[in-house]
Amino acid sequence: MFSNKFCRLLSRLYSRKPAAVAGTTQNLSSWTAAWKHRSARVRTLRLAVPVHISARAASQTTVDTEELRRFQKLASKWWDEQGEFAALHAMNDLRVPFIRDSLLNVHMKRQPGKPLAGLKILDVGCGGGLLTEPLARLGAVVLGIDPVEDSIGTARLHSSCDPDLRGRVRYRACTLEELSAEEEEEGGDGEQGAGLFDAIVASEVVEHLADRETFALCSSCMLKPGGSLFITTINKTNLSYALGIVVAEQLLRIVPRGTHDWEKFVSPVDLERLLESNGFSVQSVQGMLYNPASGAWSWTNSTAINYALHAVKERDDLRPEAAEDEEEHSRATSS
Repeated sequence: MFSNKFCRLLSRLYSRKPAAVAGTTQNLSSWTAAWKHRSARVRTLRLAVPVHISARAASQTTVDTEELRRFQKLASKWWDEQGEFAALHAMNDLRVPFIRDSLLNVHMKRQPGKPLAGLKILDVGCGGGLLTEPLARLGAVVLGIDPVEDSIGTARLHSSCDPDLRGRVRYRACTLEELSAEEEEEGGDGEQGAGLFDAIVASEVVEHLADRETFALCSSCMLKPGGSLFITTINKTNLSYALGIVVAEQLLRIVPRGTHDWEKFVSPVDLERLLESNGFSVQSVQGMLYNPASGAWSWTNSTAINYALHAVKERDDLRPEAAEDEEEHSRATSS
């Protein structure tokens, strides 16, 4: 009975209109307009940060040993759709179309039944392959990496049961920085070379990392110019603490207790600033909402709890400085 009452309370919270985003004007007609306004402010701040950062800056590991131990205990449970990862299974209803449609908009390629055919995707922190497999079924060649060897073992075992995935899915027990360092040593000519991937996916990963700067830098190194980075994560707000930790972990036990550390959560503005300082241009950010009563996810205008982000690695000829020079030249010629 307590659970039903709590779910009704959550439903009322979900149905409320999102509060105005701090720093945006009140007369913005939509969340998208607000985001564009906020993005312009972030780009202004970015001008003080060098776009190119040497790989030597990635001196730390992204792996938190406590997180590693936690996920090691859960490595055999990835494909239990009613277990600890039930919410991640349900999230595929949103994140797979989000990735697919964004990539189709960028690459303008369509092949009936296999819309992502010809694309190479890196799934960072793939766990048991919950997102790796559906992306491969859409035609992409996907490499899933995770530092937990037992999770990779689970992923390999599960994918081996589906002949449609043969030749499209591979897994490695390693970190993103290890993969990037291998490529540096090979001088850019290796199988997983820098600039090899059309897209990198990091879903429910960045809130578990020890060093997001290293993650952003290595992601940029591993993507082709114009390649896409997809992130789903949790905002750092009072509401995300209340619902993501107190409710989800302690009361409703949707995820195991201790799964999340609120101090590691990151706001869309801070994440955009980090990515743009590493050569990315953020294309879209959209709020996501999980309903524990129905076990389903939905899109929402509010990013107060969960959100999905799509960023594109800028091409050399589209760096901010070049764009500014072009804009300044355009103003001069039109005046």
